[in-house]
Amino acid sequence: MTYHGGCHCGKVRFHVDVDLSNPITCNCSYCSRRGSILAFTPAESFSLTSGGDDLVDYRFNSKTIEHLFCGTCGMESFARGAMPDGTRMVAVNVRCLDEVDLDAVKPQQVDGRSR
Repeated sequence: MTYHGGCHCGKVRFHVDVDLSNPITCNCSYCSRRGSILAFTPAESFSLTSGGDDLVDYRFNSKTIEHLFCGTCGMESFARGAMPDGTRMVAVNVRCLDEVDLDAVKPQQVDGRSR
């Protein structure tokens, strides 16, 4: 399904085709502090429509995931990286999608802390 979303202040906007039936939450040191719900989609299913110049990149640990924040409001609405097989993907913060009923989203817990 196609969704629109973005950051808190509205500078960063995107649309994405993503399946919300298998989102995750993660208990790693980074994700547990952010509290996001993540849904993954191939990179070609994601289109940044505004705010690219406002994005700030943060990388940690293996430095392979681009955690992208709005430079104005600090919201990370998505990240870019690769799946284990090398396929480029985007991890979308479901909390940043417009008009999604978060009570209907049932994320699976991933044990990122142990990896």
